[in-house]
Amino acid sequence: MFISPAYAQAAGGDPASSLTAFVPLVLIFVVFYFLMIRPQQKRMKDHKAMLDAIRRGDRVVTNGGIVGVITKVTENEKEIQVEIAEGVRVKVMRDMIAAVVSKTEPVESKPDAPKT
Repeated sequence: MFISPAYAQAAGGDPASSLTAFVPLVLIFVVFYFLMIRPQQKRMKDHKAMLDAIRRGDRVVTNGGIVGVITKVTENEKEIQVEIAEGVRVKVMRDMIAAVVSKTEPVESKPDAPKT
């Protein structure tokens, strides 16, 4: 025959060499965590905080690129009402708000003044 038989080598070797084979995999995971996973979690947390702080009168941009003013916000529902033109109001899912362009100042509560 033209091909010589192949013989298996002895399974000798130190266990430390098999451990060093996993070091690059661990390093790759650490790099992915700090460069991709952690910033994405922070971005999601900031977006959720922005959505929770939305109130009537805020000027927002939707994920579709529509700019409008919020006219109705309900705490329990996932929909908000946005006025995109004079008299044109649409319901938008709260999660589809991409950014708040300008925030309105909260209305200050005035102390009870004596009536005259």
